[in-house]
Amino acid sequence: MTMASTQTVAAPDAEKRRDLSWLTRFAPLIFLLLLVLFFGLANERFLSTRNLFNIFTEVSVYGLMAIGMTYVVLTGGIDLSVGAILALAGMVAAIVITGGANNSFSLNDAGAQGFGWPVGLLAAAAVGTCCGLAQGLAVTRLRVPPFVVTLGGMSIFRGATLLLGGGGPLGVNDEGLRWWGRGRILWDTVPVPVLIFAIVAFLGFFILRYTRFGRRIYFIGGNAEAARLAGIDVKRVLLFVYAISGILSGLAGFIMTARLGSAEAVAGVSFELRVIASVIIGGTSLFGGIGTIGGTIVGSILIGVLLNGLVMLNVNSYWQEIIVGSIIILAVAFNILTSKRRAA
Repeated sequence: MTMASTQTVAAPDAEKRRDLSWLTRFAPLIFLLLLVLFFGLANERFLSTRNLFNIFTEVSVYGLMAIGMTYVVLTGGIDLSVGAILALAGMVAAIVITGGANNSFSLNDAGAQGFGWPVGLLAAAAVGTCCGLAQGLAVTRLRVPPFVVTLGGMSIFRGATLLLGGGGPLGVNDEGLRWWGRGRILWDTVPVPVLIFAIVAFLGFFILRYTRFGRRIYFIGGNAEAARLAGIDVKRVLLFVYAISGILSGLAGFIMTARLGSAEAVAGVSFELRVIASVIIGGTSLFGGIGTIGGTIVGSILIGVLLNGLVMLNVNSYWQEIIVGSIIILAVAFNILTSKRRAA
């Protein structure tokens, strides 16, 4: 075969790969826009300002956890404990703020002497960080697979939440805490949780895109052994990654407690599904090394739009779970297919 004919064959292949890359990159966004269009035509209230902000507020809670999950999945890991960490951090925050009033756990003999929301926020973040670090140590030092570690962690943290809460909710009547979940800023328009989500998303994007730590995460996800031979402290990076996932889950737990005005022992149940769906739909590969925070944000909003739209169309909640699960399978299949074609 001559050089000219080889170039003729290679040119269409390169063009196909470019088309595939474009489709892979923008498919979640295109699907999101189509969903918005469909639900907007099906129900005129869907595109109302109030409903859109309701969607973004709901997304902000599990979206925070999805950002942390993106870091974990990029390294080739998984974190199934995010919902349980959310519940535990929210319960600890409520206990610290109220002093354990009306609860089986009390910080002091008086029972109702709390420390206020600032200490509660620090406590939630500390709990999330400690949970993440503990799991990171189990993955890196004990060499237990992330799936097994976080599955066990999910059970441990959920059980700890039930013990602290006595199996029930703990109400929190604190105006400062309520602002974090229900407050609005910028001319009383933007909900506070949405602003927090936007700030964390920007920081997450900046770290992955422009820092050495972010580049090491991609390197480890692509080939952990090669990263180790290149001088990267793989265990340290993984430890930080699980700590990030933990602290963001803790922050999400604090915000959920603020939104509900109480800490629920069953808070965050099945959130693992939403979080993983957001990450995978956003284009992050389960095999690690490929993915962006922008894609995760699109995936989170897509899940929020889908669930909200199905509710407005009065779709049975059981069917909602079936639909979300089906979308996860299709998203993973799409990622595997495009990965094979890129490698070809």
